[in-house]
Amino acid sequence: MNIKTLRSDQIYQKVAQAPPEHKLELFRNELLAPFMKQWQIQQIPFRAEEENGFDVVTFNNMMHRSPDQITQQLSPEIELISDESFWLECEHTVKKSLNLFIEHGIRLPESDYLFTIQLGNPESRALTLNEGYSGFGGIPGFIWGTLLPNEYTIPRMKASLAHECNHNVRYQFIQWDHTVHLGELMVSEGLAENFATIMFGEEFLGPWVTKTNAETLNSHIKPVLREKLHVTGFDKFAPYLYGDEIAKLQNFEPVNMPYSAGYACGYYLIQYYLRKTGKTIFEATITPSSQILDEVKGFWDEETIIGS
Repeated sequence: MNIKTLRSDQIYQKVAQAPPEHKLELFRNELLAPFMKQWQIQQIPFRAEEENGFDVVTFNNMMHRSPDQITQQLSPEIELISDESFWLECEHTVKKSLNLFIEHGIRLPESDYLFTIQLGNPESRALTLNEGYSGFGGIPGFIWGTLLPNEYTIPRMKASLAHECNHNVRYQFIQWDHTVHLGELMVSEGLAENFATIMFGEEFLGPWVTKTNAETLNSHIKPVLREKLHVTGFDKFAPYLYGDEIAKLQNFEPVNMPYSAGYACGYYLIQYYLRKTGKTIFEATITPSSQILDEVKGFWDEETIIGS
């Protein structure tokens, strides 16, 4: 297995020192170009054909620091993610997360992995709802972490990376296409967050789960989501997965769901599945959502107890 760390702090420092007219291409070529295969899979143009058209930089700027924001005034922020021990911990987390699957008898088709950590944009409402950290690992071989660096988010980056590594493994085995439905996304997020807490403990459980209390889960979220598991189309299932506030930010129709309803419900659904079947998180991670959802029919009628 080949795991490559892209030290974004060193790239941010170069961009901060570059003249304004060079920042955009320096950022694009050094931080985004190494992920070219991911952009191709996601069908995001590396460079827009028209001025101000949509491309990888536009995509980056939705939640992250844009190249023009990376000036020497940002040096204290860059410094917060420049510690050698921070990057070693991140790399160790990625290696350990992936190797645990191999140690449990799962042969990973993907052998090359690239990961980095990006500075989030403090103006991003979606990121602040996530208490300043997030990630992406849905394309095999590519793993991203995002944070507004501070004493709260930096220690949580390892759990976030473990979460994304779980996605990275799952989607080496589960095909992702236009037929993906809410049930798959809930299962996927539930698996990823359970994997992260198994590795690092429930004190690192993400806000996408901890912000939901038992009453909201049992009386509001579960009765609705059990009827929406087969909803397809990102614009249709996103409000149930992320909740109304983030859905509105994406210009989707709200459905009266609280923040990250699908994430929280998925987390407890997977806990139910693991208890009922005795499967390990490693076995469950590569199990189709149809099989998992068949096994958890009792979850929807059972009162989920949180914090037991």
